Amino acid sequence: MKVVVLGCTHAGTAAILNTVALHKDAQVTVYERNDNISFLSCGIALHVQGVVKDPKGLFYCSPEKLAELGVGTCMKHEVTDVDLAAKKLRVRDLDSGREFEDAYDKLIVASGSWPVEPPIENSKLENVLLCKNYGHAMEIVKRCASARSVAIVGAGYIGTELVEAFETQGKSVTFIDQMSQVLPRYLDPDVVDVVERLYVEKGVRLAFGRTVKKFVDDGHGKVAGVVTTDGEFEADLVILCVGFRPQTALFKGKLEMLPNGAIRVDEFMRTSHPDVFAAGDCCAVYNNASRQYGYIPLATNAVRMGTLAARNLKAPTTKHMGTQGTSGIKIYDWNIASTGLTELVAKDLGLDYSVSVLEDNYRPEFMPSTEPFLLKLVYEKGTRRILGAQVRSREDLTQSINTLSVCIQNGMTVDELAFVDFFFQPHYNKPWNFLNTVALQALPPV
Repeated sequence: MKVVVLGCTHAGTAAILNTVALHKDAQVTVYERNDNISFLSCGIALHVQGVVKDPKGLFYCSPEKLAELGVGTCMKHEVTDVDLAAKKLRVRDLDSGREFEDAYDKLIVASGSWPVEPPIENSKLENVLLCKNYGHAMEIVKRCASARSVAIVGAGYIGTELVEAFETQGKSVTFIDQMSQVLPRYLDPDVVDVVERLYVEKGVRLAFGRTVKKFVDDGHGKVAGVVTTDGEFEADLVILCVGFRPQTALFKGKLEMLPNGAIRVDEFMRTSHPDVFAAGDCCAVYNNASRQYGYIPLATNAVRMGTLAARNLKAPTTKHMGTQGTSGIKIYDWNIASTGLTELVAKDLGLDYSVSVLEDNYRPEFMPSTEPFLLKLVYEKGTRRILGAQVRSREDLTQSINTLSVCIQNGMTVDELAFVDFFFQPHYNKPWNFLNTVALQALPPV
């Protein structure tokens, strides 16, 4: 069985390792445009900040390791065309320019995503950078050394982490987003308000609710500022972090996709064409909270999907259970995590929802110390089904969001959560666990 993997992304790496382990008769070849694999982009901010000293630690696999497993590892090779009917690929060696043809029995598309590059005037100026891969990371670190004022465009996870990284390095930072808050896709305003106040206290300029119109040229081809719909800001380094798009142009008109180009797959990672699987950031994924397919480019989704593609190559045996888009972040000393739908997203989807918000100390007040937290639960009124949750505390309570992710995946109601059996030990919690308590608040009167 000849298996070709298109892209050695997180999904591609997972697919390769599992295919080799599970299918001893498989001859595996991977084509990858870069010269490295398995880079954890979540570590870019940590490297900028100096927490991670050696960026090589941000890789968890290598081309050499795959080659040792017998994988045909073709780095710096680009697939330029795919004939799905004939099961053939056209490939270009990016070093030599040589083109050749290859064939497959099974194809796994793991082409990943690429940063959105908005059509902003002067976006090609020197020091206007993207943030996704190892090359971007090295360029950011290099440019950071001489930068005085940095503008971060985009308040998603990468942008949010970079703001702290640059601020702690003594840079003057401006944080810009067209939405009105930090992490608008993952958190509600009443959860992140303390973080935004902390940014201001540390001297970060928040420029939310504004769209970037152009970048200012210093007269020598280098960026000097950012012009928005409401004000101009000085910046000699700009990082664009405005989201990601699936890299699927090669399959346009050949495979079923969402309007944004994300490939549609079924629960076994099969695409609309026989013997073609897809996994990771190039795909749409089923959201158990919204009960709709959507685009949720997370590494955790990617490795699960890549693993499933490998397991289902010969026969559909293991189903994808969907996702809740569960994620977390540490911003200064705040530990924050979310799963499922926020209140704002539930409202945008037209759901009939309600919320329960609990603010308390995480363990008994008789203990030598404790910390306050905020836990917000979103649930559907009619069915009582849990739709989403967010937690914020200086104490690390983020694992509770993983518990609530399981609740959403299994369709649990707030009424059921109120009486779930959780342990009590005063070092860790209160007699009524806060997950019980936030659900108890949502129970109707008797």
